[in-house]
Order: sequence, then structure tokens, then C-alpha cells
Amino acid sequence: MTGTAAETPKDASASVIAQQNEVLGALPFSDRRDFEEAARGFLGTIENAKITNAQGRVVWSLEPYGFLSAEQAPPTVNPSLWRQSRLNMHHGLFEVVPGVYQVRGLDIANMTLIEGDSGVIVVDTLTSIEGARAAMELYFKHRGLRPVSAVIFTHTHTDHWGGARGVLEEDVLASGAVPIVAPNLFMEHAVSENIIAGPAMLRRAQYQFGPFLAKGERGQVDCGLGKSMAVGSVALLRPTDLIMATGDTRLIDGVAFEFQMAPNSEAPAEMHFYVPRYRLLNLAENCTHNFHNLLPFRGADVRDALAWSKYLNEALRLWGGKAEAMCGQHHWPVWGRERIDTMIREQRDLYKFAHDQTIRLMNHGLTATEIAETIRLPRSLDGAWHGRGYYGHIRHNVKAIYQKYLGWYDANPVHLDPLPPVESGRKYVEYMGGADAILARARKDFDAGEFRFVAQAVSHLVFADPDNRAARALLADTFEQLGYAAESSTWRNAYLFGAQELRQGMPQTPPLAPMRRETLAALRTEQLWDVLGIRLNGPKAEGKHIVLNWIFSDTGERFVLNLENCALTYTEGVQAEAADASFTLARSTLDEVIARQTSFPEAVAAGKVKLSGNPMRLAELMGLMDEFPRMFEIVEPKRTAVT
Repeated sequence: MTGTAAETPKDASASVIAQQNEVLGALPFSDRRDFEEAARGFLGTIENAKITNAQGRVVWSLEPYGFLSAEQAPPTVNPSLWRQSRLNMHHGLFEVVPGVYQVRGLDIANMTLIEGDSGVIVVDTLTSIEGARAAMELYFKHRGLRPVSAVIFTHTHTDHWGGARGVLEEDVLASGAVPIVAPNLFMEHAVSENIIAGPAMLRRAQYQFGPFLAKGERGQVDCGLGKSMAVGSVALLRPTDLIMATGDTRLIDGVAFEFQMAPNSEAPAEMHFYVPRYRLLNLAENCTHNFHNLLPFRGADVRDALAWSKYLNEALRLWGGKAEAMCGQHHWPVWGRERIDTMIREQRDLYKFAHDQTIRLMNHGLTATEIAETIRLPRSLDGAWHGRGYYGHIRHNVKAIYQKYLGWYDANPVHLDPLPPVESGRKYVEYMGGADAILARARKDFDAGEFRFVAQAVSHLVFADPDNRAARALLADTFEQLGYAAESSTWRNAYLFGAQELRQGMPQTPPLAPMRRETLAALRTEQLWDVLGIRLNGPKAEGKHIVLNWIFSDTGERFVLNLENCALTYTEGVQAEAADASFTLARSTLDEVIARQTSFPEAVAAGKVKLSGNPMRLAELMGLMDEFPRMFEIVEPKRTAVT
């Protein structure tokens, strides 16, 4: 589908404008403390926060967000989200307290810099190598050149470790003199969380973050946690020192750190710390200026709201009344013991309330959608700006909690085995009297502001007849109005990107690149076999039985890879006597093959692989593997059948 002038973004409807005005009257917009704190300690910045790579390509810039200079929200943006979007425009180097600094606004995440006796300790290294280098140069410009004495990763998400090679150069890494500190199980989760379901997550993340939306009053304005996801070079560095338990301490460059473990909160491996020298508390990403996600739209394991709340309560017990400054790895710091403790208590109670009230209503028999429609935050939390749902939202977080305890099935048998979208769409259209009748009724409801149901009804028509231009246009217009009204940045991005794809089709993007060599090196061999297993096309493997022995000369590992019953399994530490073929090679050679730096026949020809038996059985196995597309349809039927 191609766009036309008539398919460009529309104005906000009268009903959406009325909703925006209600928001203005309901929330304390006169409270300017966040704006004061977001600007506090500013030392300097890069013009427009613009960062380029070696080839001159822009990997980050806030210049497209210049429209956010207007204080008053336009009708097409929820005023509360507009406020958060403006706060996230502060960028540059900021002093938290003398000796502690943050680089904010050069990435979706923050870099925190803590000065030690002889150098600087870098906490989280942003998403890209280019962004991290720019952040370090900005720090050196204002604080003087000093060596990096340690790196700390607070948790496993890429925007907190991807730029590490921009902080530590090759010679420093080779020396091993600079410790890299991270929470226990960091490597396992950093490399595995997005690997197995990576292709699907990547596509869904386009709806969560809106990278293909134009920046503007009718497009992408923010991501809640920051402006957007940075692009650029990413590399993972393996930690040299793991924090194992709450209460662990480290003396790093003369500075004492007290650590608290917080696994299965915002990330599967995450930790907090307190620095007595600076009376500084850092709660990583578990106490930021918004209600966080318990299940991001891109997909992930459901996060544990109850554990999250308990970690914040434990942080209060450990350090309440001690910290005079609290900074996180997103957003701006807060200062003052009473202010810090109040924010932690409110964040603690936000996650506890969402958890407990979801379970209470669940045990009364309400389903996830019914709970989302029923639950209301208490006034004390609803009026706290840092509890607003700019990234996560109470209406989808309660569904995540329900899913964690009861799963996808609400126990109503009608939902046990429903027809898929195309088949059910055709029946709905038939039952509702055809396309013209649906559109006529839907337009009346659209004019009345009944956008949620219009979206449901017209989506059935789009799935029944994806080439019906009137249906696509009305559904796009409906998504757009829902996006304009949304306080959550992720909801807005999802709605507006859905509208854009209905009008213009999916963006043209290159195919998925092979996994980076550095990422492959960080994966355990078992994880490589798991990735291979999910690529196996089961129907193509019908009736096939292939057994392959593998010996890795550099790691000493031995595996049997077995294809049987259309499933690929492996056994470690053994070799099969009746294998179809056996391969001896360095694990690093296998990484090179998977990263497409060489081919398997080339590796054999170069003497890097010793083999016996019939090597064509490996070729036969690889011929059964799927290549995953970078793009697939979401708001309309799949154009290509998948078997």
C-alpha cells in the first residue's frame, strides 16, 4: 500500500480535545519541581545532542524534537505526556553532587560518573559505542581528562552496556586492570533475553518505540524513559567481578560501594548501590520518573511486581534517611532525604498496589480486561508525577500481573480455541451485515468518540478484507485518535505506527543481519544449539533422523546433536557411536561461520575443521532451517502463509 495526501495524519477530534482538557484539570501542572531538578547542576552539552559515527551517519540527535520547545501541548498530544516529553529534552553533563556527574539526553539511558581517588568510575555505558565516546568526551571537557578506574553495569538491558567499548579501549581491556562489575548472572541474561524470540521482539519494538514514525506533534514525541532508542555500534564486554548478594561491598578506586540485589524486577539481573562518600543512592531502573513496564510491548518474561516492591522497601530499610541525592539510570535525580524517601515509598506502593489489587480482583473472578477497566490508583499515587504511566501503564501492567499468575486463558471456554483473526474476521463481517453496514455504524461511533470499539469492529473487516481501502482508512483514523489521547508513550507509538502501516504499508527495511561475532562469543554453546533449534522447520523435517558429533578443541566441550521427531535436541559430554558425521573445530570457528565471516566449506578447506562420516548430513540439516523476516504484518493479515 502507498500513501496519498488524504492519508496523512489528521487533526485531533472534538472528543479527544475534550479528554485533553480533562487531563489539564485533573493533574497538578503548576508543580514545577521536576523542571527545576531536571535542569539542576547543568555544566554543558553538545549542540542538539547530535552524535555521528565514523562514516558521518547520525546515531543520535534531539534536533528533530525542537517542536517540544512549546510549553503548551497541542491537541494531538496528551498534556501529561507532553510534559514528560519536555522534561526528557534536558541533555548534557550535570553535577549530581560534587564528585558525581551524569550524562543525560545523549541516549535513552544515563551514564553516571563517580570520581574516585585516581580516576572515574563509569556506571552504565549507554546503548552505542559512539554515544559512550561522546559522553566521555563531554565529561573530560568539563572535569578534566582522567583514567577510567572501573565500569559498573547496573543491569542487563542493552542501553546500559552496549557502549562499553566507547569507555574502555582495546589496550585497557587487554591489560585487565580495569574491573567491570555487574550483578550475578549478568552474562546469561544479557545475551539470552532477546535471542530466542529476537526477530519477533525486534518487529514488536517498532510499535513500542516508534522509530519509523516522524518526530512531531502528530507523530513520535517520546518513549517515556527518554526520547528514543539510539542507533550505532554495540558490543558486549564480559564482567570481571560479579556482585552475588545484598550486603556485598566493594572498594573501587578508594570509594566504598554497598550493593543490593534486585533480580527479576525491571531486568532479570539488576542491582542497586549506595555510595557513603557522596551520600548517593542509585536504584538503577527500579525507581524512575514513571510507572515502569511489567511486560513491555516488545515482549519479555513478565516482571515480578511484588518482588519489585519488596526491593524498594528493602532499599528504604538499608539506606532510608541516609541518601542526600538519588539518581537513576533514566531521567533526572532527586535531592533531599525526605524527598528521596517519599519517592521510594510511593514507587514501592505503586507496584505493591498494582500487584495486590490485581490479585484481589482476580480472586473475585474478574478477567484481565475487566481488572484493567476496574482498577484505579489511589489519589495519593495518581497525583504523583513519577507514578504516571508514560512507559508502563496501570491498564496494561495489571494484565501482565494476571498473566504471571494465571496465563493467557481467562477460563471462559469461548476463549479456549477461538478462530484466528482472518477466519473470525470474515464471520464477524458476515454476522454484522457486511462491510458497508459495519462502516456505516463505525463512522457514527467514531464521530461519538467511541474509538476503542470502532477499532475492534473495523479490525475484523480489515482482517476479512485487507484491500478494503475505506476500512483501512477508518481503522487508521481510529488508531490515530487513540494515540493522540494516550498518556503512555508506548501506547501512543503503537497506535500511531499502526495507523501509519495501514495507510502506507510496512516500512522497507534490509533483512536481518547475522548475529554479531561478539554476541556469539558471549553465548554458551548450549544457547547456540537452542537458537538453532527454534529455526528448525518442523514440517520440513518430517521423517528425518540426523545425528552429528561435535568436539570443540578450544573449550573442551563435546556434544551430540540429534534431529528426531521433528525436534532438534542435544546432549553434552558424550559422543554417539553411530553418528552420521563428526566435526572437530574451535568454538570460535563455529562463531565465525554463524556470523557469516566465513562458510563451513571454507573453514574445512582452511584446515580449521576436522571431519569424518558424511558431512552432507550437516548441509541437509541446515537446509531445514528457516530464515526469519525482519518485517511481518501486525495490523493486517499475513501476506505469506507460514507452515
